[in-house]
Amino acid sequence: MNDAVQPHYRRILLKLSGEALAGKERFGIDPDAAEEIARKIQAVYAMGVQVGVVIGGGNLWRGAQGIDRGMNRSTADHMGMIATVMNGLALQDALERVGVQTRVQTAIAMNSVAEPYIRLRAIRHLEKGRVVIIAGGTGNPYVTTDTAAALRAMEIGAELVLKATKVNGVYSADPKKNPDAVRFSTLSYDEVLTNRYEVMDMTAFTLCQENNMPILVLNFWSDTDLIEAIKGNHDVGTFISKG
Repeated sequence: MNDAVQPHYRRILLKLSGEALAGKERFGIDPDAAEEIARKIQAVYAMGVQVGVVIGGGNLWRGAQGIDRGMNRSTADHMGMIATVMNGLALQDALERVGVQTRVQTAIAMNSVAEPYIRLRAIRHLEKGRVVIIAGGTGNPYVTTDTAAALRAMEIGAELVLKATKVNGVYSADPKKNPDAVRFSTLSYDEVLTNRYEVMDMTAFTLCQENNMPILVLNFWSDTDLIEAIKGNHDVGTFISKG
């Protein structure tokens, strides 16, 4: 643990999109992108923070494309869940190579490559200083990985859902289209719902609201924002809570 930097949070759930692993190619798994993500997680891990990770699968498979061509929704969603396991294994390898002990758990049984997701086992791994990558979504179709992240955060007793994005928070409008768009440092759940700000899908967001689970939306790729957020600095990203 880095004694010079005291974390504000003991345990977090990091939600990553599958596209984060794709790098500049925007498809597939880029080893350089995986290593960069691993080093950012390593920096948080070195502060003594327990880290759970839920990762999407959009870099390998987008179910909507199959559904648009007549594929059964359940089939398309299960393919997406399998894609998240592939991403989880890639991230595990990257983390292990930078010296971070990691376990992959999955809601879909794949005993030869990953542990089954068991809540108490996941918590035990975290307590032993291992990063836990929770793949396979919830194991159910019609549910996004955002919802899986919210659910797992509650189950493992995380203190924060950290939504990793490419922008430094939630804005009043699209900052790429409107130069007058304002970034919010804090928002309440009600403000997000009233103004229809895009944070997470509605099921995931409502789950966080009902269980008073705070959400922090931040630019994961910034050199400093992630560490500042873990230190409790609300000047980075957008912190969403009961208010």
